[in-house]
Amino acid sequence: MKKLFAITLGILTAIGGFVDIGDLVANAAAGARFRFGLAWVVFVGVGGIVVYAEMAGRVASISGRPVFSLVRERLGPRFGLANLFASLFINFLTLTAEIAGVAIALSMVASVNYILLVPFAAALIWILMWRLPFERLEQIFGLAGLALLAFLYALIQFGPDWGEIVSQVTHPAITPDESVFTYAYFAIGLFGAAMTPYEVFFFSSGAVEERWTRKDLALNRANVYVGFPLGGVLSLSIMAMAALVLAPLHIGVDTLPQVALPVAATTGKIALACVILGIFAATFGAALETGLSTGYTIAQYFGWQWGKYVKPRQAARFHIAILVAVLAAVFVIMTGVDPVLVTEYSIVLSAAALPLTYFPILVVSNDPAYMGEHTNGRVLNTIATAYFVLIAAIAVVTIPLMIITKGGA
Repeated sequence: MKKLFAITLGILTAIGGFVDIGDLVANAAAGARFRFGLAWVVFVGVGGIVVYAEMAGRVASISGRPVFSLVRERLGPRFGLANLFASLFINFLTLTAEIAGVAIALSMVASVNYILLVPFAAALIWILMWRLPFERLEQIFGLAGLALLAFLYALIQFGPDWGEIVSQVTHPAITPDESVFTYAYFAIGLFGAAMTPYEVFFFSSGAVEERWTRKDLALNRANVYVGFPLGGVLSLSIMAMAALVLAPLHIGVDTLPQVALPVAATTGKIALACVILGIFAATFGAALETGLSTGYTIAQYFGWQWGKYVKPRQAARFHIAILVAVLAAVFVIMTGVDPVLVTEYSIVLSAAALPLTYFPILVVSNDPAYMGEHTNGRVLNTIATAYFVLIAAIAVVTIPLMIITKGGA
C-alpha cells in the first residue's frame, strides 16, 4: 500500500503539471481549431517530459539533492541566476493562471464571478501549502485529479470512428482556414504545456522531500512511466472531445468553462460534475506545484533551508517566498487580466525558456561526480540530446512566431 501511494507523486505531477490550466485550454483549443492535426505533439511532449523527469528524479535519488540546487554549483552562479530569473518569471505567470483556474472551477459550481472567489482560492492554496504534509498534498490532489478521466469516458460514450481518428492522428494536416504559422505556433504551445519547467523542479524536489535514495530508482521510473503517460491520455481525450463536438460547430475555446462543453453536450450531469471536480483538482494541484516550485528554486539557489519535511519556522524564508508569490499573483488577477491569455503566454514563453531548464539536467545526469555509476546510458543520451536540439530550435522560433501570428489569433 505504501508503494501504491508513492506512485501518486507521479500522478500529481501528471494531473497538476502535465494537465493544468495550460494543457486544458491548449488541448481543447487545438482540437477545436485543428481537430486531430496536432495530436502528434502530445506524443512528442510526453516522450520529452518522461526522458527528462526520469533524469531529474534519478539525480535527486542518487545525489540526495534536487536538480536546481546543483545548477549553480555545476554551471556557475551566472547561469544559475539566469535560470532562476527565467524560472521565476514562468512560474509566476503559471501560478497566476492556476489560482485563477481554481477560482473559475469554484465559480462553475457557485455561479458567481470568479474574481470574487480569487482571495478564497489563494488563501486555501497557501494554507494547504503551509500546513499540509507533502504526502497528503500529492495523495489528495493527485487522486482527485483522476476525475478528469470523465473526458475519456465521454469519448468512449460518443462512439467515434476510431479508424478515422487514427488516420487523422497519423496523417496530420493543416485545416484550410489556418496557416502554417498558426499551426506551428499552436504546436509550440502544446509542446511547452507538456514540458513546463516547474514540473521537473517540483518532481526532483519532491523526491528529496520523500527522501528517495538509490533504492528508489525503480519507484522513480514507475512514477514517470505511469504519471506522465496518464497525463498524455487525458490531454488527447480533451483534444478529441473538442475536435468531435466543437470543431464541426466552429466553436472555439477562449475560456476555461468552454473546455467542459463537449462533456456537457454528450454525457450526463455526473460526468460533467466529474469534469468540474477534475478541473478544480488539476488547477489546484498545479497551483501547489508552481507555488512550491517558486520557493524551491529561490531557496535552493541561495542555499536556504527549504521544504515541507522540516517545520515551517525552520524554513521561514522558503514559506515567505511562496506567500509573496501567491499575493503578487492575486494582485495581478484582481486587475481583471484574462487568465486564459496569461495561460497562453506562460506556456509559449516557457517553450522559449526550455533550454535553461533542461540543459543543466542533461549535464548533471552525465556527471560521475554526482551520479557515480548511474549516469545516462548511450541510448538515453542520444534520445535526450535529440530532444535538447528540438528544444533549442523551438526556443529560437517561439518569439518570432508569436509576433507573426499575433499570439495565435
